[in-house]
Amino acid sequence: MGASQVDETELKFDVGTETVFPNLTAAEGVVSVEQPEDLRLEAVYYDTPHHDLARHGMTLRRRSGGTDDGWTLKLPAGPDTRTEVRVPLGTADDDGLPEELRARARGVTRNRPLSPVVALSTSRREYAVCDADGGVLARVTDDSVRARLLATEGPEQTWREWEVELDQGPAPVLDALADVLLEAGATPAAVASKLARALGDTLAAEADRATRGTLPDGTAGALWATHLAEQVDRLHEQDARLRAELPESVHRLRIAARTMRSALTTFRPVLDRRVTDPVREELRWLGQELAPARDAQVLREHLIELIDAEPPELVMGPVATRIDDELGADHESGLAKAAEAINGERYLRLLDALDDLLADPPLRPGAATPARTVARRLLTRDLQRLRQAVGDIADASGQAERDAAHHEARKKAKRLRYAAEAAGPTLGKRARALGKDAKRVQKILGTHQDAVTARVRLRELGVQAHLAGENSFTYGRLHALEQARAERAEAEFEEVWATFCRKQVRRWVR
Repeated sequence: MGASQVDETELKFDVGTETVFPNLTAAEGVVSVEQPEDLRLEAVYYDTPHHDLARHGMTLRRRSGGTDDGWTLKLPAGPDTRTEVRVPLGTADDDGLPEELRARARGVTRNRPLSPVVALSTSRREYAVCDADGGVLARVTDDSVRARLLATEGPEQTWREWEVELDQGPAPVLDALADVLLEAGATPAAVASKLARALGDTLAAEADRATRGTLPDGTAGALWATHLAEQVDRLHEQDARLRAELPESVHRLRIAARTMRSALTTFRPVLDRRVTDPVREELRWLGQELAPARDAQVLREHLIELIDAEPPELVMGPVATRIDDELGADHESGLAKAAEAINGERYLRLLDALDDLLADPPLRPGAATPARTVARRLLTRDLQRLRQAVGDIADASGQAERDAAHHEARKKAKRLRYAAEAAGPTLGKRARALGKDAKRVQKILGTHQDAVTARVRLRELGVQAHLAGENSFTYGRLHALEQARAERAEAEFEEVWATFCRKQVRRWVR
């Protein structure tokens, strides 16, 4: 039996050993509570020597004694939601771990060994809370936990906690049950998982070792390192989601790579480029490997929507079918290309390089300058680059050159946006407003570039249809519609750019 996946939405609470468990029917929407079920759960958690999984909010465990016996890899999916990837017992390889779960965690673990780190024994009392029709809205558990660190001979830890996991009920049921538990004396859990609680100070020490450590607060170096650490975390989260084949993971992983590359570009004046430029080029490579899947998906959805809006008499031949088949195939091959990239040694070495940047930031002396001073200077420089790129549009001759100039301006707007977002914690509202306005410029220029790309592909599809003996009229019509879309985007850009200059250029450029 292969792996199965399920999203788990739950809330955790710390509670004293003497606290009385409340009447759950006091929660709004809960009509009845089934007789509790008592369970004895035994679990062993696996991790690397430096607890890489736990540091990234992931857990890999082998559990027995409940309704979900087996191996489980938990991945972050939202504030209160995690994706569980499960495989049955008996599917482990020679060293005791299922290869499928090992592969899905490889972006975090690389090729480091995985071994047992914590053993947990849980006495659980589980309550199913129901609606008026007897449907199970959620399950509330009262857990008494004993934890033992396997790498040391420290004392056994014990604690009690309550959990609420959504079943068939709507999201507000969680809040209603949470209110009842809090009123009974519980407090929101201080940590996200039993494993994190068991590791305690050990996990905090590992996190300090792996990140920027003692960089002085308020400096440009600390601003850059903090921003980079946030983006590395996002990359790891989306890496795990892509390996689990979850929606939007390719797109979000690509955004994380772009954002980091932008930070390495914008902050070059305070970085040792001998170290950071090679990493920046590897992030560019990663973005290129991820691009085909996302680009095909976006174009396919847009063109199908465009066809659906056309009068039936203007859609001649199997246009939708051809577009769906061709771009669907491009999307699948793009996903395969992305999967090949993240499973290759080149990508794993990139992840190692990012870890090295965080552990030993390659900063120049200017990185000790106050962040506000450096951030203002760097944003002004990126803004000037955007102005230059926009000026090149007016100097372009011919449609192809104008299209290329618009595309280059889009890239500069995106870089300015990312830089402003990175400076937000230091420059506050002013930087956030710049980032918001730069994003609007980027979005309009992105629409223009999408139309340019669509025209190229529509011409190819039209030629294929003609050679196959199909009527190619509709492809020409769609091509004209995309030309009109590009022209509208150009006109809108001129208006938005004029506003941007009045609002932002005068504010930042003296």
